[in-house]
Amino acid sequence: MNFDHILSKLPYTDPFLFVDKILQIDAMGCTGIYRFPENSHFYKGHFKDHPVTPGVILTECMAQIGVVCLGIFLLNNLELSTENIQIALSSTQIDFFLPIYPGEQVKVVSKKEYFRFNKLKCSVEMFNAKDELVCRGTIAGMMKV
Repeated sequence: MNFDHILSKLPYTDPFLFVDKILQIDAMGCTGIYRFPENSHFYKGHFKDHPVTPGVILTECMAQIGVVCLGIFLLNNLELSTENIQIALSSTQIDFFLPIYPGEQVKVVSKKEYFRFNKLKCSVEMFNAKDELVCRGTIAGMMKV
């Protein structure tokens, strides 16, 4: 399936867009992928001579795919306009297990815990290309339309 209509509603652009493709989305969760470009600015100086993707960037990628894309889908299902959507992160709790290096692709899988009063809370996991768990946790955000 093509989910470009959801991607077009994201309030992010390069270099702060961390979603390449949505693989699956429904009322219970979302799965998507992103490849971290080797020339991304945040690698400069983030561990001299051994660049690693910062945890805050991994968290942002998880939030964009796992919460924001799902939130846009859910709001569309409620037939609410997402043209001028405003999004605010309200909480995160993430545990990190493996590093992600420049050029690596990740897969993010989210499962909705609840969506009420425009607050969406999801359990989110990130996997590397070997399908190894990179990080997991919960992310919640508020959406105003």
